[in-house]
Amino acid sequence: MVRGARPARWRVVALVVAVLSLLAAGAVVLLLQERGITPRALAPYLAKRSSGHNDIIVGTGQWSAALLERLDRGPAGPRQLDLPVLGAQSSPAPASGTVRIVTSGGELRRAMAHAAPGDIITIAPGSYRIGGPPIVANRAGTAAANIVVRAEKAGSVELELAIGEGFVVLAPHWRFENLTIRGVCKPQLYCEHAFHVVGAASHFTAINNAIIDYNAHFKVNGNKRQYPDYGRIENNTLRNDSIRHTVKSVTPVDIVAASHWLIRRNVITDFIKGQGDRISYAAFTKGGGSANVFEQNLVVCEARLRGAPGQRVGISLGGGATGQAYCRDGKCITEQDRSIVRANIIASCSDDGIYLNNAAASRVIHNTLVDTGGIHVRFAGSSADIEGNLVDGQIRARNGAVVRLHDNLVTPIAQQYLGIHPQRRLYMDADALDLRWNGQAPRRQDAGQLPPDLCGVTRPAHPAYGAVEDISACMAAD
Repeated sequence: MVRGARPARWRVVALVVAVLSLLAAGAVVLLLQERGITPRALAPYLAKRSSGHNDIIVGTGQWSAALLERLDRGPAGPRQLDLPVLGAQSSPAPASGTVRIVTSGGELRRAMAHAAPGDIITIAPGSYRIGGPPIVANRAGTAAANIVVRAEKAGSVELELAIGEGFVVLAPHWRFENLTIRGVCKPQLYCEHAFHVVGAASHFTAINNAIIDYNAHFKVNGNKRQYPDYGRIENNTLRNDSIRHTVKSVTPVDIVAASHWLIRRNVITDFIKGQGDRISYAAFTKGGGSANVFEQNLVVCEARLRGAPGQRVGISLGGGATGQAYCRDGKCITEQDRSIVRANIIASCSDDGIYLNNAAASRVIHNTLVDTGGIHVRFAGSSADIEGNLVDGQIRARNGAVVRLHDNLVTPIAQQYLGIHPQRRLYMDADALDLRWNGQAPRRQDAGQLPPDLCGVTRPAHPAYGAVEDISACMAAD
């Protein structure tokens, strides 16, 4: 009896140890959820803390980080993505105005330098390589007669700009459309902005352009107490074909201290900052501006470029905060006021999909977030109504932020540590960004009247959660 009892006692001890280990692990996961620490945030921390030690510690840290990444983000490596089509094929020419055909970079500079309201500066089809100083737009158009720089047909004109700042816009009512603009600086980090919209350059419009290989494709900021308000960035494709090897800001839409901007129906992908803090954003408005709107955009932080170290954030109101000298009120009591993020798809981000930093009276309505850190609202200056979103992740409020949550679909952080992603199962193949519904769409019962979805479809009385009623309505536009 004594000999037979010993194995039984060891089995009991082993069972007790296993149960205690599970309880301890569960307590740790609940603590991580309480503190808002996602697996994708913990993974690089473990890898960094374990580096520089003996091989066992380093190996354990790397293995743990890789496991957490896989549980949270799914399969690593390149993917074939079938992205929705948001923009028009070509933006039509104005109904009236003086057409001025240009056939060289020099002619383009001269036409812009002498432009008058109503001029339609049309670049002849072809590829143009332009170096030297920035191309300056400092002649004012009017509300009734914009100054337009355009290609007749999208894809017919490619501007290869070996210029740190391509177009510097200093006057109001300029419009750029149907252009392909590529930064070709040597080294690449010198290509800062395709467009720098400054000071008095209000009512700027960029529509239906493809802009490639810049640190910040659009940079917008005030100058001498003048602010370029009422801008519009619509139907553009913004991307980088390689990691940006720079310590400077990498943010395709970088708007500081400007108000009443509309950023709509753009496709923004692959904006990876390879040096410095390695933190990059798809788009932000900050610096004390107000009433800015992000709607119906598709953001894929990592479409072709996937797995590089660093943090990629989707859309942000407030960004990483602003130095007081650049704030609209000289203080940035809040970074944003009364701004809106609605009907966007945001996917494949190593950090938060939507981030609010001291953003007051914000509205975050009917967005779809897949493979991101979720929605994150921080600091006492932030207040937000968050409604109808479909979030493959969690909504977190920290550091005194105030949120009103109403009828969102979310995945608690604790489930992410277990590799459980119920929102992804709603789609045919979320990892490949095939966002056709896998069965019936989950629908809200009490939504009220909403603006159109990402594809422009009118919302029914009981709308689907998230950005789209049926993604096929976007795909059919190809």
